[in-house]
Amino acid sequence: MSTTAAPVRPLNSRGRVITASLVGTTIEFYDFYVYATAAVLVFPTLFFPTGNDTTALLASFAVFGAAMVARPVGAIVFGHLGDKKGRKTTLVISLLTMGIATFLIGTLPTFDSIGVAAPVLLLVLRLAQGFALGGEWSGAALVATENAPANKRAWYGTFPQLGAPIGFIIANGLFLTINAVLPHPEDSLLQSEAFLSWGWRIPFLFSAVMVIIGLWVRLKLVESEAFVTAEKKGAITKTPLATVFRFHWRQLVLGTFIMLATYVLFYLMTSFTLTYGTKAADADPAGLGIPYVHFVIMQIIGVIFFGLFTLISGPVADLIGRRRLLIGVSSLIVVFGLTFHLFLVPRADAAFTGGLVQAFLILGFTLMGVTFGPMGALLPELFPTNVRYTGSAIAYNVSSILGAALAPIVAVALWAQADGDTWLVGLYLSGAAVLTLVAVILSKETKDVDYGLASHEDVAAEPATVGKR
Repeated sequence: MSTTAAPVRPLNSRGRVITASLVGTTIEFYDFYVYATAAVLVFPTLFFPTGNDTTALLASFAVFGAAMVARPVGAIVFGHLGDKKGRKTTLVISLLTMGIATFLIGTLPTFDSIGVAAPVLLLVLRLAQGFALGGEWSGAALVATENAPANKRAWYGTFPQLGAPIGFIIANGLFLTINAVLPHPEDSLLQSEAFLSWGWRIPFLFSAVMVIIGLWVRLKLVESEAFVTAEKKGAITKTPLATVFRFHWRQLVLGTFIMLATYVLFYLMTSFTLTYGTKAADADPAGLGIPYVHFVIMQIIGVIFFGLFTLISGPVADLIGRRRLLIGVSSLIVVFGLTFHLFLVPRADAAFTGGLVQAFLILGFTLMGVTFGPMGALLPELFPTNVRYTGSAIAYNVSSILGAALAPIVAVALWAQADGDTWLVGLYLSGAAVLTLVAVILSKETKDVDYGLASHEDVAAEPATVGKR
């Protein structure tokens, strides 16, 4: 009588992997969109009443960007924990920290109540958000890719990336619902008395519900086979940070710049376009004067393409390789940046202006999906198991300083410098895309990297496998 070995079941089911990797990044990007929207609509008035609209907006965006400065610190701390203690524990801690900070922002008193302490407390909680987010994305990406079949890592890696479009839709859908419930005169940027008093707090407080769901899912995870194997081989390093800088500094630099254009494009398409699109046409600097509700609906339409092309990019990257796909899309982002003026200049016909802006949003968010989707696999693939969390987290989050933290501030300054025109903002995006394109060209294809390699010694022992073009 012959016996057949039962197939080995994965440590985590596909549904659990997808849900655990998706829910945390959904909350991450939900928090970003909620804060970015409040940074435009609420915080300049309630926390930074400088008397000058542009100065107040820049101050609000500066606090927004401060979280990005805290992210590399979180990447180091959570990366150290993730590479030494495992992915599960780290993901639970980062999600809990992020959720508490977001919830507390919704409880803050304003400048009128406690004076300068209000923006200081907002800054502290924003730094806590950034610290937690420093470890969130990489952990979610590792949950997805370390539990994926070798030929489907980019496909699995798109699920944490889907948190961006889903978080956008939830956050802005909630703001639109609040707008419907708390009507205000002339649809003027949601700034009714009720909204400024308490309505803006609802999205921040609502994040607690999402965090509870996320914790429930993540507590059911078990460690990935790749991490368990590294433990069994004794390959867990005592100093992941030092190991990354000693053996993988080149991958760290390349990964940081590979992510740069994605970050700049992402923040321009969300926070800057919201600011520019809704600013009055006779303001200084001038905007398009599109009502807030109309513009957000236009953004949501664009974000649908963002989500669709994020999913499409995974199988394409698995088929043709991450490098070839990113060279193509980075080149297109360079061209897209140079066309800003053609799409965003106000026209005499308001309907024509709206149509061009909608086309701009669809095109920009489509490019965003194609460039963002493969990052969930590419950045972790640059590093072996014992420093994968630390390496990918640092690259992702240092890039957030160069791209995300600076993008809203630089964009507003360039917009003002050009007297309300956007051509300098587009040139800024093209410049970032050129840097990314150079980094991608200098990098090697990671599609066929052996994801089970535990340490830098393994990488050195198998040069023909790692970085094969």
